[in-house]
Amino acid sequence: MRRIPLLSVPALAVCLGCGAAAVPADPPAQKETLLWSEDFTASVQSSPDPATWMFDTGAGGWGNKELETYCAYGSTAAPCNPAQPNSFVGADGYLHIVARKDAKDNYTSARLKTQGLKSFEYGRIEARIKMPAGQGFWPAFWLLGDNISAVDWPACGEQDIMETIGSTPSVNHGSVHGTGFTGLALGQTISLPGNARFSDDFHTYGMIWAPKKIAYYVDSPANVYATFTPSSLPAGGVWPFDSGKAFFILNLAVGGDWPGPPNAASVFPQEMLVDYVRVWTQPAP
Repeated sequence: MRRIPLLSVPALAVCLGCGAAAVPADPPAQKETLLWSEDFTASVQSSPDPATWMFDTGAGGWGNKELETYCAYGSTAAPCNPAQPNSFVGADGYLHIVARKDAKDNYTSARLKTQGLKSFEYGRIEARIKMPAGQGFWPAFWLLGDNISAVDWPACGEQDIMETIGSTPSVNHGSVHGTGFTGLALGQTISLPGNARFSDDFHTYGMIWAPKKIAYYVDSPANVYATFTPSSLPAGGVWPFDSGKAFFILNLAVGGDWPGPPNAASVFPQEMLVDYVRVWTQPAP
């Protein structure tokens, strides 16, 4: 997410389903064990579980010239409005991340992370998400290394499982970033067939993470569309993904170098809905 945009680099497009309906991802029970699951259950609208999720807050562009101010749940710091939260768990069983525009043309949204609370190394990681659509919206599901406070970014490593910009809602981008390979051609895309859009329905976005290997899929772990290993790196690149655990980030940006700003056709509010985030352990082959 914090990087030179993928639109400036080559990408490999893959047709998802090629006209067939997307198949929900089910873990191969004979090979995997569910290690952790966040299912966003609530009887009434409430804050995301503070034992799992904390918030990045504020403005400043976040390294991408983004336009939003990120707000914590219940924040009264302007332009945040606790009466119109930018993130909440609904009684419908979804995490809602909401991009809003107020009467003064201020953009607000939310960026949640599990830093210092939940982190993992290796296994199969998956989230079921429904995207927003429209010019200027940039949802993402990604990971950063736990050692970011010690080594900073990009040395900590970044794993972008899902990134979609609202102007091309039929395309998902998967990429990796680290020292010596930030903004280079280490991103690939997967596209829905025909006029289908990721914003039309929920899809699962996953990563299979093993020593010296990262693979991304959409809707089934059998549908891998991007694989990265140390040999994928350019000369001088340092593979950071076997150095320890990483934490999750879920966010919905507004504007930035990659998607560009909203325009007159952009509709607010827009929501990124998250059904679950899950981690399965995988035995050695």
